[in-house]
Amino acid sequence: MAIREPDQSVWNRFWDRKNDLEKVYPSSPSVLEAILSRFDVKGMRILEVGAGTGRDSAELARRGAEMFVLDFADSSLRIVSEIKAGAHLENLTLIRGDAFKAPFRDHSFDLVFHQGLAEHFKDPLPLLKENFRILKPGGHCLCDVPQTVHPYTVIKHILIALDRWFAGWETEFTMPGLLCLMKNAGFIPVYSYGDWMRPNLFYRMLREFGFKIGIELPKYPLQGTAYQKVKDAVLDKLSTVPLAHYTQLSIGVIGKKER
Repeated sequence: MAIREPDQSVWNRFWDRKNDLEKVYPSSPSVLEAILSRFDVKGMRILEVGAGTGRDSAELARRGAEMFVLDFADSSLRIVSEIKAGAHLENLTLIRGDAFKAPFRDHSFDLVFHQGLAEHFKDPLPLLKENFRILKPGGHCLCDVPQTVHPYTVIKHILIALDRWFAGWETEFTMPGLLCLMKNAGFIPVYSYGDWMRPNLFYRMLREFGFKIGIELPKYPLQGTAYQKVKDAVLDKLSTVPLAHYTQLSIGVIGKKER
């Protein structure tokens, strides 16, 4: 099967369908947690590439970062713009552009991050090299992607083969593969992590089916219960354990640009 990378029209259609953000699960909280655990973001100049809803960028802006989001999908930028207006975030700047030819000068940012982006390209290395170019010496890049050894991968590739995958095509990474990609782009990996889908994949699939037949299941079942709190605490403790990376839905690496 020929690889068909998603273009602008794919993402415009995808985000046009997401009219009610309260029904849309946010991106993995591990991305925001990884950033906040390692950086004092106040005053940092930060870029999110392929922002989606931009909810992480909005939170970083609330915490005092000088935030920029770059996306080539008008519908994504519309969602981010609405969040910006609602929260009165004057330090959040929206830019429409190509991540492979970012409209920024060399050495422009302290931190660049993206999640759910690199896996949509046959060769993501030029993307990471462009991230490297626009980072200041001593700056960092966070790349978060789907992990290979997961039921999500099997389901995804079945749908890709049937031409039913929302993005047309997508790949995935093991942690060694992601670390190698970051190194090849010039970064020195300084932190790696992963996270499980919460709630799990099969519950989310059931919830999506419910929407189709007019039933809305709770977004987070068992939220606030002792079981949920204990489970999340255990998963949080295991998030950086190397063996656990082979069971998680998504994995991420923070790399440093030394000079």
